[in-house]
Amino acid sequence: MKYNTNTLKGVKTITTVSMLIALSAVGALVKIFNTVALDSTPGYFAALSLGNRYGAIVISLGHLLTAFTSGFPLGIFIHFYIAIQMAIYAYLFKYFYERFNSFIAILVGTLLNGPIAALSLVPIFGWGFFMAWNIPLTLGSFVNVFLAVLIYKGIDK
Repeated sequence: MKYNTNTLKGVKTITTVSMLIALSAVGALVKIFNTVALDSTPGYFAALSLGNRYGAIVISLGHLLTAFTSGFPLGIFIHFYIAIQMAIYAYLFKYFYERFNSFIAILVGTLLNGPIAALSLVPIFGWGFFMAWNIPLTLGSFVNVFLAVLIYKGIDK
C-alpha cells in the first residue's frame, strides 16, 4: 500500500502543533509573575521549527490558556487582543531569526513582547500599568524567547 507523503506530512505537522499547544498549556501553569508564564516558549519554538503561521497559532493559544488559568485578569477581550499581538510577534521573531541571527531575534522578540506590548495597553490602562508590568513582561519575554532558541538550536544539531 502506497501512502501519500503530503498527507503524512500534514498529519505529522498537525500532531506536532497539537503537542506544542499542549506544552503551552503546561507552560501556562509555570508562572513567572501573575499571567506572565512559560506559555510562549512552544510558540516561539514552533515559529522557528514549523514556520510563522504555526508559531502564531501556538503562541496565541498558549497566551489564551495562560489567561484562562489566571482567570482572565485583564478581561477576555484584552487577552484576545494580546493573543493577536503575540501571533504577530512570533511571526516577526521568525523573520528576524532568518534575516539576521538568533541574537537579533532574541532582542526583537524580547522588546516586542515586553515593553512594546506593555506600551500598547497604556491607552486602556494608563502609565501605572506600564510601570507595573514592563519589567515582569520583559523578563518573561526574554526567558521564553531565549529558551525557544536554545531548544531549537539543540534539536537542530
